[in-house]
Amino acid sequence: MNSVLSRMGRIYGVLRKTHHVYVVPLFIAVLFGCLRAFVGVCMALDHVFVPKLNRTRAKRPIVLVGNPRTGTTFLQRFLSDNGFGAGMELFLMLYPSLVLQKLLRPVLPLLEKLSPAKFHSTEAHQTSLSSVETDDVGVLFRYLDGFFLYGFFLSFEEQDALRQFDPRVRDTSARDFGWLDKLWRRSLVLHGAERNIAKLFSVSVRIPSFLERFPEAQILYMARDPLSIIPSANSLVIGVLDRAFGFWTLPDEIKKRWLDRMYQAWILLLQKFHEDWTSGAIDKSRVYIVRYDRMMLDLENVMSEICTFLGQPLTPELEATVRAQAEKQRSYESEHKYNLAKYGLTEEQIRKDCAFFYDTFLPPWAPAKSGDSIKQSA
Repeated sequence: MNSVLSRMGRIYGVLRKTHHVYVVPLFIAVLFGCLRAFVGVCMALDHVFVPKLNRTRAKRPIVLVGNPRTGTTFLQRFLSDNGFGAGMELFLMLYPSLVLQKLLRPVLPLLEKLSPAKFHSTEAHQTSLSSVETDDVGVLFRYLDGFFLYGFFLSFEEQDALRQFDPRVRDTSARDFGWLDKLWRRSLVLHGAERNIAKLFSVSVRIPSFLERFPEAQILYMARDPLSIIPSANSLVIGVLDRAFGFWTLPDEIKKRWLDRMYQAWILLLQKFHEDWTSGAIDKSRVYIVRYDRMMLDLENVMSEICTFLGQPLTPELEATVRAQAEKQRSYESEHKYNLAKYGLTEEQIRKDCAFFYDTFLPPWAPAKSGDSIKQSA
C-alpha cells in the first residue's frame, strides 16, 4: 500500500482474478500514469498563469460528513446552489489544474462519454463530470487510495484489507488533507467563491485530525437510520460493479465475502465517529448533527439551525427556496425498497451492531406541526 504502483498492481490482480478482465486495465493504467504526470506539470503552471492562486486560502470550509446515502449529496448541492459556497464538480477533481481545465472545457461533452461517472449515474444518485460530487473522489484520482479503492476493488482480495483504511492502523491524513487543500484553493479561484462546500465520508474516521488541519472548518455530520443506509449503500456500489463487471454473476462465495466486508466497512465509519464524539476528541461546537429524518420532514427548522451554525443569513429568498423544497420533500415517497436478505443481513443484526449509533444520534423524534414558521435560532 506504500505506492501508487503497488495499488495499481493490486487493482489489476482483482480485475484479473475476480472479474476476468485482462487487457483493458493495462491501457487504463498507462493512461492514468500519463494523466497524473501531465496534471502535475499543469498544476505547477497554475502558479505562473493564475497568480490569484498564490493569495487564495481555503478558509472556513463547510464539510458534509457521514456514510454514503445519508443525504450528503442533496445537502451539498442545495448549499452550493443557494450561495453558501462552492462545491467541486467531478471534472475539477479529475483535471484539477486551472490551466488544464481551461483547455479541456470546450471538449467536456466528449470527455463525458469516456467518464467513469457513466457507471455510477442512477436514479438514486445522478452524476456526471459537471456534477458537484464527493471530494473523496479527488483523493482516489490522485493516489488510487481511500475507501473508494477498498469498496470497488480491494474488498475482493483474498486477504481483507479493511484495516489498512483505519487511521488507527494506517493514517494518510497529512497526505490527503494536503491534496484537498490544493483542490479547494483552485475551486475557490475558479468559482470566485469565499468558502468550499465539501463532502467527505472518509473524514468520519478522522474528524479530530481534520479539524486540527483546518482549524476554521465547520462540519455537518449526517445521521440516518443504518437500516436504510447500509442496504442503500450496498445497492449503490453494487450497481456500479454490476454494470462494469457483472457483480451478480460472480460465484456465491465471492459475493458473500464482499457483502460481509462492506458491512464491516459501513459499521467502521459509524463506530469511529461515535468513538471520537463520545470520548471528547471532537470539538462539538464545530459540528452540527443533521438527522436525515428531520431534514426530510422539517427542512425549514433544520436549515434555520444550519444557517445559525454557519453564520449564514436566512434571507427572504433563501427562506422561500427552503419552503418550496420542504413541501416537495414532505410529499416525496421513495420507490427504493431494499431486501435485507439480498445482502445477507437482518434487521435484528443491524439494530444490534448499530445500537451505539441509535442511542447517541437517533433518539425518538417527532416532526414539528406542518406550517410552523422558520425561526432563526438564537
